[in-house]
Amino acid sequence: MMLRAVAVSIASAAALPTAAGADASGVDGDRQGFADDTSLFQNNVTMLRKGRRLLSQMDVADDPVWGCGLVGSLPGITQNGQVTSETQRLIDGIKGSSSFNKATFWNWGLAPQTTGETEEHLSKDFLFMPEQWGIGPIEEKWLRPAGEANFLDSNGRHTPATMAPILLGMNEPDITGSCMGNLFGKCSRSCTPAAVARGDCPVGWLDGLEGDANADGECNCWEHSYASGVGFWDVNGCSGTQQLPHLFENGACAESVMAKWKQSAKIAWSKGYRFLTTPLVAVDIDYARKFIEMACRECQDASCGCPVYVGFHFYAFDCQPEASGGYDIFQQRLNGVKAIMEDYPFVKGAIINEVGMLNCASDPSKPICVPNNGDFPASKEPNHACPKNKELPNGLATFMDRLFDMMLAAKTNDGRHIVKGFSWFNEHEAGGTYNLELFNKDGSVNELGEAYIRGCSRWAKIGAGRL
Repeated sequence: MMLRAVAVSIASAAALPTAAGADASGVDGDRQGFADDTSLFQNNVTMLRKGRRLLSQMDVADDPVWGCGLVGSLPGITQNGQVTSETQRLIDGIKGSSSFNKATFWNWGLAPQTTGETEEHLSKDFLFMPEQWGIGPIEEKWLRPAGEANFLDSNGRHTPATMAPILLGMNEPDITGSCMGNLFGKCSRSCTPAAVARGDCPVGWLDGLEGDANADGECNCWEHSYASGVGFWDVNGCSGTQQLPHLFENGACAESVMAKWKQSAKIAWSKGYRFLTTPLVAVDIDYARKFIEMACRECQDASCGCPVYVGFHFYAFDCQPEASGGYDIFQQRLNGVKAIMEDYPFVKGAIINEVGMLNCASDPSKPICVPNNGDFPASKEPNHACPKNKELPNGLATFMDRLFDMMLAAKTNDGRHIVKGFSWFNEHEAGGTYNLELFNKDGSVNELGEAYIRGCSRWAKIGAGRL
């Protein structure tokens, strides 16, 4: 939802002079590729064999707990996986929550990459979770084999991390979302050809500060920016516009999207991926339920495209998670996943892989809003983070502690834990958020980071039967 993905939602979007041809198909190969893709093709068979051997060593046959993870660049890690002591302290504090004793990392793409001028570096203590951001199908050549360690990142360099045996579904198709950057919360759709022709198509800029969409809420989001989720874009071959948020109201369109997903799943299965998630929904757990019901008609595992994890995102608002209804909505979403797990016992739980606080006054049912319009605008706060207030006596650390209380207590009626993965949005004012970083500027773990270590350590103790 609120993200800074380099993955765009249209094929070759940057080359398009107008909105014509923009669709929700996925990520163009150049964005997801290597600086030198020859290396991938030459070593593909070897990588696949190595990945299968590593998978056999990773207990992926039953019901793993993916545990705590991160999204957003981490300080203190070099390309070859050397880690500063403070960053390692955070990693050690969160990785024990996972069945694999590794922290997870994802970035809306298929491998660690460079975003802006920041390169994503991981160590051997990480599992990288790839995502098919658009409706697909996924490009086979860019999907690294599951279980492969020391794979090539998107810059064509080796990373010591390991590819997780799970493929994440498309990003936030249940809402239309917004254009990232200066028009976030203002632009809710791509310009029509008519708007382009009459010169009424404001350009969205990732690094811009001012601007407005046209009177219809449209903008050029394909040249210098990108959308927060795939629901922003039209689906070629389906009637109407921005069809994904209402996908299951159009049977033919839903079948077309599902066919592309199953193609992606077939490719992933052939490369050793054994688990899939639903689309990563922004607000609507019922959207994930309907996707499961459609995808799992033939079988109940990844071989036919059946997701066994519900993927969703969660944000509270304006440093007031109680007044904005944030905690209530979080519990409702946990309850929604619980109901799915009880109706469909093959579903293993939830992966909540974007969690944070949005810098605006709204509520969790309306996840797109204009930043700095609430009671606690980030622009007025030191370090642009949430201040300590009545609801957050320890700032965002209070929010983190409360979320862990809720999710660690969440179980089905037959005793299964509902949450199997949780990733904090470790970013600084990206996509309308506050400063959510877990580190101070000097690279030391901050109070929020300590809260994350604390919560993940509690989770580890539950996994070890010590709580």
